[in-house]
Amino acid sequence: MTPAELSRTVLSAVRRAVEAGELQLTGPVPDRVVVRRPPRPGCGDYATNVALQLAPLTGAPPPAVADVIRGHLTALPGIARVDVAHPGFLNITLEGESYGALVDLVRAQGPRYGIGLHNAPAPEPAPAAPTGDARADTLAAALHRLRTATGITPPARRPRPHPVPETADELLRTLGPDATAWALLRPPAEDAPRTDPAEHLAQRESNPLFRVRYAHARTRALLRGAHDLGIEPRTRDAGHRHPAEAELLGLIADFPRTVEAAARHGAPDRVARHLEHTADAFLRFHDMCPALPKGDEKPSAVHGARLALADAAGTVLANGLTLLGISAPRHL
Repeated sequence: MTPAELSRTVLSAVRRAVEAGELQLTGPVPDRVVVRRPPRPGCGDYATNVALQLAPLTGAPPPAVADVIRGHLTALPGIARVDVAHPGFLNITLEGESYGALVDLVRAQGPRYGIGLHNAPAPEPAPAAPTGDARADTLAAALHRLRTATGITPPARRPRPHPVPETADELLRTLGPDATAWALLRPPAEDAPRTDPAEHLAQRESNPLFRVRYAHARTRALLRGAHDLGIEPRTRDAGHRHPAEAELLGLIADFPRTVEAAARHGAPDRVARHLEHTADAFLRFHDMCPALPKGDEKPSAVHGARLALADAAGTVLANGLTLLGISAPRHL
């Protein structure tokens, strides 16, 4: 279940509560509700403040509103558990089958996952002619890719991106195309980018671009190793997930919404930050949840499921890098 699907599920629970007369609103049911990853582990897979949003329309305290919604929400498919937290948040835990379906979806869509959120093909107007401002031209190209991918036209007016002193040719000579794109797109447009080669070309953990591309390469290496061992990535239904798996799954699920928000706000830096979070989550998962058997250990369904999750993570990393105009090598 993706965040968009979960949002619709929560909204369905609200409407059921209203139709049953358990919630009496002085205004209309909202068109959409927001679900987000909780700020810390142990608070479910997602959280929503819909009860806080509706409480002023009911005259009831938010925890009471949350409890009514919780009763309807737990009866809907894909929901394993719902807890009410102060001051009225709903913390939602999904069933294992929902995450298995998500991994299957990502692997089936491959390079289309998170791209093409609308059924209608997006218009592809030609990018504007280069202006000579390396930052502005790189941002314009990224916004063109986001518009093409989502069908969403970024806002026409946004603060002028902070320029860089180097020309595009100078940056390409010193950084190369991938590091140039990352250096100019990773900071918000209003912030001054840093273009020091020592920062962006270093092959070490402190370099975010290296971590993102290294994490992608590791996912591909795991699949190659699995192929050599005769292990196939395969999802499985499981009621228990390691926290590192849950964290990574949540970021994979959030990718399409991040891309849509980046297009809507004209902010490709949102995609870059999401890639960093996904890469870091994958590397933690890689360390804590081995996807390949060790020593004399026999392959199991757990290994197949972890390989499928690694494959889905690699897809998100590759698709995000592509949207930023950065290559996603299978080897580093």
